[in-house]
Amino acid sequence: MTPVPPRPTPAVTVVGIGADGWDGIADAARAALRDAEVIVGGPRQLDLLPAECTGEHVPWPSPLRPAVPGLLAAHTGRRIAVLASGDPMFYGIGRALTEELGADALRVLPHPSSVAYACARLGWPQEDVEVVTVVGRPVARVAAALHDGCRLLVLSAGAATPGEIAALLRDRGFGPSPMRVLEQLGGPREETSDALPADDWPADRLCDPLNIVAVDCRRAPGALRIGAVPGLPDAAYEHDGQLTKRHVRAATLAALAPAPGELLWDVGGGSGSIAVEWMRTHPSCRAVTVERDPVRAERIARNADRLGVPALRVVTGAAPAALAQLPRPDAVFIGGGLTAPELLEACWDALPVGGRLVANTVTLESEAQLGAAHRRLGGELVKLAVAHAVPVGGFTGWRQAMPVTQWAVQKTSASDPEYTGPASDDDPAGATR
Repeated sequence: MTPVPPRPTPAVTVVGIGADGWDGIADAARAALRDAEVIVGGPRQLDLLPAECTGEHVPWPSPLRPAVPGLLAAHTGRRIAVLASGDPMFYGIGRALTEELGADALRVLPHPSSVAYACARLGWPQEDVEVVTVVGRPVARVAAALHDGCRLLVLSAGAATPGEIAALLRDRGFGPSPMRVLEQLGGPREETSDALPADDWPADRLCDPLNIVAVDCRRAPGALRIGAVPGLPDAAYEHDGQLTKRHVRAATLAALAPAPGELLWDVGGGSGSIAVEWMRTHPSCRAVTVERDPVRAERIARNADRLGVPALRVVTGAAPAALAQLPRPDAVFIGGGLTAPELLEACWDALPVGGRLVANTVTLESEAQLGAAHRRLGGELVKLAVAHAVPVGGFTGWRQAMPVTQWAVQKTSASDPEYTGPASDDDPAGATR
């Protein structure tokens, strides 16, 4: 049997520490901190150390993430310990250090996270709880996790965060949701507030900066129900008529097949519904929407914020020129401007092997473009037709929506032929958006 090579000596020891400070950490963590020549951490964390930790105390600068490489390089060859709140690998500095140095260069000594403490105090099984962080991120992210009956823990950015969350809950139709704020968890000043509906939370109430917010989600009577899968109600969006309707939207997202971590180009954004629902499928999904109309671009940003995906990137400009500097996509959706010269070709060329392209249209001119693409590149060409029951006098009949032609294709190899179909004037109708 080939012997397993020894693990390299870690360059950095990462120590999790809680509000209980030195008393709450294990012997191995104490030994690492006593032995360290340099101890890096936030001012609050460094203040928790006793005098026996004689290493040079170095506070993190702000912003933290860009400073990591330079700070570590400045102390190369010295024994470095880094302090982290709770579990360093759960929304902590451990991620940045791993990305910078690699896992073999780190020795991580975790402490119970604030989420573990909160679940213990509340009697909530941790596996049944949704966790959202708003540390360095918009509070609007919380909206994507709001579902009636769900339990939510929000990692707070500071003293004002609970009030901001209460305001968001009221605005998104979850005002009856009981909220609790858990402060200084695990420390001598630990305190848990009484449950109070977001509707009744004082707007000016400040809490201890070290807090986590627990929300027992309850939708207000009459509030619009926003589900967890693609095909949200059309009423969930602000739009001017350029909106992929919910049934076609659900079919489009199924064809795009989002997976965690993937990036979508949404070309001809309209109201942004495809990009928004792509990002809602998983917290790590990313999207860029390209929209030439500045008014619609602003509307897309508002829709993304309201539906809990404020990280959606909105590029105002005409495709294909606006695509030139974008990061390479895993999937592309074209919802408008299909007949713009070289647009389809540019999108196809941008895709890696395994990438998907989906295009929708309602016009004959763009349908001819998709037919030519289908003949050259294969894939699936379908026509989606939806009819709604409407009153007809004292009876009920069907009202047919405009049928949508959809082409979906996956790039199977780098040698797939380029698309060189006909080009004509831009699609004035903006396709199905």
